[in-house]
Amino acid sequence: MEPPGPRTASDVVEEAEAARDELHAALSEAGILLPSLGLDPVTFGCDYLPPLVDLGRCSPRVARELAAALRGAGRGR
Repeated sequence: MEPPGPRTASDVVEEAEAARDELHAALSEAGILLPSLGLDPVTFGCDYLPPLVDLGRCSPRVARELAAALRGAGRGR
């Protein structure tokens, strides 16, 4: 088996997309929807950072739901 080659820009974007999708699934399981969840296209061309997951904007109600979910997850540690 050959050792893996250098990661391509496509590999890096796919990894960021997978992270976004994983976060979306976890939030959905908690009943939380971040409608603007996506990738920050400005960071696609950045040589020193991977593409960033953009959490976007949400309503105050969703922000409180997210805060409550995070507090609940912290209690399980």
